[in-house]
Amino acid sequence: MIAVVQRVSKASVAVDGAVIAAISGGLLALVGVAAGDSSVDADYIAGKIARLRIFADDQGLMNLPVKETGGAVLIVSQFTLVADTRRGNRPNFTGAAAPEVAERLYLEVADGIARAGIDVQTGQFGGMMKVDLVNNGPVTIVLDSRKTDSGPWMLDKPDAGR
Repeated sequence: MIAVVQRVSKASVAVDGAVIAAISGGLLALVGVAAGDSSVDADYIAGKIARLRIFADDQGLMNLPVKETGGAVLIVSQFTLVADTRRGNRPNFTGAAAPEVAERLYLEVADGIARAGIDVQTGQFGGMMKVDLVNNGPVTIVLDSRKTDSGPWMLDKPDAGR
């Protein structure tokens, strides 16, 4: 599972011209679910997003997680994050999880963040969305549940760490 996390001053998602989710500050997380991902990957990504210390403390250092700032998290599903572009110029999406699996795991990420006491908004899974954001910093972090050096999320991941 891959997540691109951006620290934002504001972010929103619109479908058919209507805003369906918006936050006034916090994190925008674009989440891509790969074939073979499981609840373990969702828990890992949710925990990392909830605990990511990329907000300024009193000394101006990136030292605070979103919860300590009163910010929210907007999660948007984005299967294109798992695109394979090694051959040719047309992305291959065969590495993406099946839609019913991807939706379940995407929602598990949102639930995991909510369980941490953080306000969570979501986009429309599978929908054609317009995402509007103001990146604050800019600060953008890429999380990948398969590129860790230890922990239970490594089980049954023969290609981890590539």
